Amino acid sequence: MIPIEPVSLSFGAALLLGLSFGAGPCNVACLPYLGPVFTTNDNGIAGAWRTLLPFSLGRISGYTLLAGAAGWSGLWVEDLVAGPWARWLLGGATILVALSILWRRRNNGCKSACPSTRTVTFENIPPQKNRHMSHGGLPGGLYLMGLGMAFNPCAPLTTIILAAATSASILSGASLGVAFAMGAVIFPTLLFAFGVAHFGHQIRHHLAHHRTALENTSIGLLVMIGCATALGWITP
Repeated sequence: MIPIEPVSLSFGAALLLGLSFGAGPCNVACLPYLGPVFTTNDNGIAGAWRTLLPFSLGRISGYTLLAGAAGWSGLWVEDLVAGPWARWLLGGATILVALSILWRRRNNGCKSACPSTRTVTFENIPPQKNRHMSHGGLPGGLYLMGLGMAFNPCAPLTTIILAAATSASILSGASLGVAFAMGAVIFPTLLFAFGVAHFGHQIRHHLAHHRTALENTSIGLLVMIGCATALGWITP
């Protein structure tokens, strides 16, 4: 292994590094994975947290685990992050989210088509029930998607890993991971909660008559993106 100069970062510096990363390339990297998800539910801004919370928790967990492991075991973690399993995790989680959306839609369709009950349409579903149905089996897949996103290497993350390894402490390393994660998720969360979620809601509202085609397209995009990520054709 080529010797690398030690890197030292404070908690505040790691937070600022995460903020700069989250305000720029992170949003672009997250959009292909989360964008289609927001076009398959009708929760809008109020319910965006049901999608963003598990995804963000996955990212925070991933960054913390990587930095903590780096503080405990040194630069070995850098080789681990560069392995193919990280893209397999992200790609598989993306496909899992797509299958969860498909399963939810078919399950809800079977319930609404049951002859023993009245016909239930998308428009007359009560808001509380609609929100519950919209996210049935997704949280686990979204958490794994965020975890896979965190495990894919990038320049700022490499800096955090090197600083954590230099600290030679699992607690110090984990604290750097938490600081970086907090900074990295703030801007994407705000953007997707107030921008992408609203945009997805408007698309579903204006294309209500093409709801099935819209959902099929979103599911297909997620499957294709997941496969391309797992094969290494797309690098987050």
